[in-house]
Amino acid sequence: MQESQPNKGIFVEHFSKLKDHRITRHKLHPLIEIIFLAVCGSICGAESWRDFVMFGKTKIDYLRKYFPFKNGIPSKSTIALVFSKLNPKKFKECFIGWVQAIQSVMKDIISIDGKMLRHSFNNGSNQSAIHMVSAFSDSMNLVLAQEKVGDKTNEITAIPKLLEILELTGSIVTIDAMGCQTKIAKQIIDQGGDYVLGLKGNQTSLHEDVKLYFEAELSKKDSKIIEMHEDVCGEHGRVETRKCFTINHVDWLPQFKKWSGLKTLVMIESTRENKADLAKKDANITQASNPQIDAQVKSTKERRFYISSLAEGAEKHARVIRSHWNIENKVHYVLDVTFNEDASRIRKDHAPENMGIVRHTVLNMLRKAKEKLKDISLKGLRKKAGWDEDTLTSILQQHF
Repeated sequence: MQESQPNKGIFVEHFSKLKDHRITRHKLHPLIEIIFLAVCGSICGAESWRDFVMFGKTKIDYLRKYFPFKNGIPSKSTIALVFSKLNPKKFKECFIGWVQAIQSVMKDIISIDGKMLRHSFNNGSNQSAIHMVSAFSDSMNLVLAQEKVGDKTNEITAIPKLLEILELTGSIVTIDAMGCQTKIAKQIIDQGGDYVLGLKGNQTSLHEDVKLYFEAELSKKDSKIIEMHEDVCGEHGRVETRKCFTINHVDWLPQFKKWSGLKTLVMIESTRENKADLAKKDANITQASNPQIDAQVKSTKERRFYISSLAEGAEKHARVIRSHWNIENKVHYVLDVTFNEDASRIRKDHAPENMGIVRHTVLNMLRKAKEKLKDISLKGLRKKAGWDEDTLTSILQQHF
């Protein structure tokens, strides 16, 4: 069979920059071929080194449309060795360059959150489970970058490193309470972005001051400084009413000067009720007429607080804060359910971190492909790509 040459494209342009540090006699399989095999295999559902070998041997003729694979498919020990020794910092740089090349919108809401790869620990080498912090683009539905949390540290040390490699000009960065730090807020402002940061007990005095201020203003019949926006959402058998309250009067705070760009205080009040309970209310079942049934009508109320550098009011903040949960629903949940990441037994050296980058790469590819395939889930798209080479080609052709 005549060997075909690689189709040069965005993916190859960026990932071929990786240096192969293997000694010459171990380079029977070029590094870019092994990475391409892992990406294609992951698109089609492969999860382990053995899966990649099985996929490669089954699809060798297809893979040769892109790369020669002169020496066939590498063994599982070769693939494992490559990903365990591959420099994750350089691999990450290639990933970021590739994402920036396919990004069409820079001004964006960027959500930052962490996730643990639960089975990436290795008791034999005393290696703890890896914790990765990721940045997610709301408008593009893309993972922009990721940073490994160092051993014996937490997300506070990883977030600044992640921010450094992002273009934040004109963007809004959302982070939960772990990232509510004066240095992180300053870094976002210095890089040309804005922030909305969750506020909890890690900023004890600030949290308490903001909480008491909102309670005092809400107790007034007609507060002149609070703006409110309300959304009602009915999903999963319940109705959630979300009220967003904002206050732009912030310079009274004792901590005001510590927080770069601080302009707005935000409170989200969420009330959840079961649809069945609401139906009882609509039927005018009251405690007087039927106390036993009415006692079953339950609702939960939660208040969350934020600080923000945005000058806009409640409606804008409600949308920005709501979008933050997309990183949980569209990235972390998908990696667990669709890619089975938490159950992955890949754990030696740099392999868990590098395979995390591969999964983020594949997730971005599938998200881009789904823009034209609205009626199929990501899990279904992976199956279809494994069964139908035309589908796999349509996913790859955006990048090759």
